[in-house]
Amino acid sequence: MGTPRSEIVPVALEPKIQRMALAANPPTPVDAAEQRQLIEAIKAKLVERDAVLVVHYYVDELLQSLADQTGGRVSDSLDMAAFGQAHPARTLVVCGVRFMGETAKILSPEKTVIMPDLGAECSLDLSCPIEEFSAFCDEHPERTVVVYANTSAAVKARADWVVTSSNALEIVSHLKAQGEKILWGPDKHLGRYIQRKTGADMLLWQGSCVVHDEFSANKLAELKAQHPEAEVLVHPESPEAVVNMADVVGSTTQLIKAAAASEANTLIVATDRGIFHKMREAVPGKTLIEAPTGGRSVSCVACAHCPWMAMNGLTNLLAALEDPASHEVSVDPKIIPKAAQSIQRMLDFSRSRGIVGKPSG
Repeated sequence: MGTPRSEIVPVALEPKIQRMALAANPPTPVDAAEQRQLIEAIKAKLVERDAVLVVHYYVDELLQSLADQTGGRVSDSLDMAAFGQAHPARTLVVCGVRFMGETAKILSPEKTVIMPDLGAECSLDLSCPIEEFSAFCDEHPERTVVVYANTSAAVKARADWVVTSSNALEIVSHLKAQGEKILWGPDKHLGRYIQRKTGADMLLWQGSCVVHDEFSANKLAELKAQHPEAEVLVHPESPEAVVNMADVVGSTTQLIKAAAASEANTLIVATDRGIFHKMREAVPGKTLIEAPTGGRSVSCVACAHCPWMAMNGLTNLLAALEDPASHEVSVDPKIIPKAAQSIQRMLDFSRSRGIVGKPSG
């Protein structure tokens, strides 16, 4: 098995990402009456713009409910990409973070792709600048470049494969069986998990998620002692010590399915708390407990919620639909074909293995 590269990301970059996360501003909360008005206005604009909502599990539950009500999709990044590509709407409204909007545009360059806030970043994306990552790839030309979906369009264009947490194990196992050596980026925790599970020869970029990296194994052990009957569900972007305490490790969609399949009545969940909306719908009679973080994180005290996902709200969603030009996602046309190739390779593989549904229409 290959030895992970111990230090790739410059030390100075991590504090910068933390500062950016702290500076992320969510929309101003609105009262119930204004919520109803905003929702009705958004529904009308979706019809007027021939638009569909494509929403990640981690955003506000009001947006998740609105997507369900209007024929949109609430899902993980893999299914969001597939749904947006297959849907006939001329406008895709992506509620999530910027790489998700870019992915939608890469797969559907002929469509208008808008987001409530174009400033919604991702720490994994930020931790993997194209210049430095490309230089790393150039140092190891013999390796197949596999990147997590949480990356910029430029990084995807540099890659041979794009993966998500739903299909990374299967794709890396497939590549290992073909004798490929892997250069992986950017999430070090997911990379190490895949490396352990597959035995693949992998060099790892040293990025991490500002949310999942905060989960505390010591505090999780204390919580498990308080709830010995509970099962622990963990996203593989979490630190190795936390992953090792899990009963189930998986993507957001996989964790929701695991919650429904579990015989336990109490579940401790280590991922962004936004998942609880759909998880509660799947298991309304079970007790769901947030896994503890190490303390004050980038977004709050002892909680797990992405500050950039929190930037999606009803007010800026309506603003995007009213003025799409100011909220439109753009990707350099020169890199779209290569980025689309690595993403499409992932989608085709996933569809062939039943990991994501066949395109419809």
